[in-house]
Amino acid sequence: MKQDDGLEVRVRQRIRGLRVARGWSLDELAAACLLSPSTLSRIETGHRRIALDQLTAIARALGTTLDHLVESDSDDDVVIRPHQDEARGVTTWLLSRDKGQTVSKMRVTRKVPDDLRVHPGRDWFTVLSGTIVLRLGERTILVGPGEAAEFSTMVPHAFGAHGGPAEILCILDHEGERTHLGPHA
Repeated sequence: MKQDDGLEVRVRQRIRGLRVARGWSLDELAAACLLSPSTLSRIETGHRRIALDQLTAIARALGTTLDHLVESDSDDDVVIRPHQDEARGVTTWLLSRDKGQTVSKMRVTRKVPDDLRVHPGRDWFTVLSGTIVLRLGERTILVGPGEAAEFSTMVPHAFGAHGGPAEILCILDHEGERTHLGPHA
């Protein structure tokens, strides 16, 4: 019996597409993910449901993630829509979230918060427009358009806009994402 669930169809097409793009035969992928070629063939053709342990092994063998295999076909994976947090005075566009780092564009309208935070890792940003006030411990640094800042996040820090809205492009590690983009930030 053939399975026709939309998500499974999309996943099956992506598995086959990645396998073919790498120039691998069914036998080669099956060996890499410790499945029999007939099982892999039935998975690709929809004659067998995909078990989570099989999907994990297939994703690993193809050098991808489960997220990439199951992501939606909607335009949300292409069009990046802003998330506005009026209470924090920040609008965020998540541009990329991969391999422990997040690339985000932010529009900052808030003044620099009094509350300085620390977390493991490093933060990096470049100012696209406006001016950012960066507080690092006792230091106050103005970062203008075309300038960038990179710093240890174990130093108490916070940032805000200076003299009007500012836009930045930032790269954050997991802890930076949680601290600066999370719901409590």
